[in-house]
Amino acid sequence: RSAQEMKHMENISSLLQGSECQRLDPTMGFGEQPWEMIMDKKHFKLWRRPIEGTHLYQYRVFGSYTDVTPRQFFNVQLDTEYRKKWDSLVIKLDVIERDVATGSEVVHWVTHFPYPMYSRDYVYVRRYSVDKENNLMVLVSRAVEHPNVPEDPEYVRVRTYESQMVIRPHKTFDENGFDYLLTYSDNPQTVFPRYCLSWMVSSG
Repeated sequence: RSAQEMKHMENISSLLQGSECQRLDPTMGFGEQPWEMIMDKKHFKLWRRPIEGTHLYQYRVFGSYTDVTPRQFFNVQLDTEYRKKWDSLVIKLDVIERDVATGSEVVHWVTHFPYPMYSRDYVYVRRYSVDKENNLMVLVSRAVEHPNVPEDPEYVRVRTYESQMVIRPHKTFDENGFDYLLTYSDNPQTVFPRYCLSWMVSSG
């Protein structure tokens, strides 16, 4: 499904340019709610749509890089040790368990939130695939529970989280240039109204 959505995004973005992209609806036509564009830059486009029954949004990013290889970008997504060096918000980031047969990993991630809120912690399973035949890389994650990571009273546990990233090289996995599609939602259990969340996303 993620790979299909990537192809759909590439097809329609090549047809629509500039202000016409405001009308771009990256839903794949599955009878889902339409997306609203909230940022439109040359190499970065961001949409959102409300999640029914909540004050939250699901987000979708379609972007490009020309000076990095797809493999470098993909490896950075997976490298928990490197993230501890460049992401100053990380408090803890560890792989709790690995499944050799499937390549799945369970990750525990604790991240700072703005004062005076508690830090948030995520426990999620992630799996990735490098599809050489279709020239794609896919990384999917979702929240899970794990007996080795009970809730800590110092943090707020985020129980709802999903992320799907697809990377399409312009040429090969080891040559500069690629497009990516990221679809993301979580519930950080804040009490901010929607207009505050919208401002934080568009400005940050």
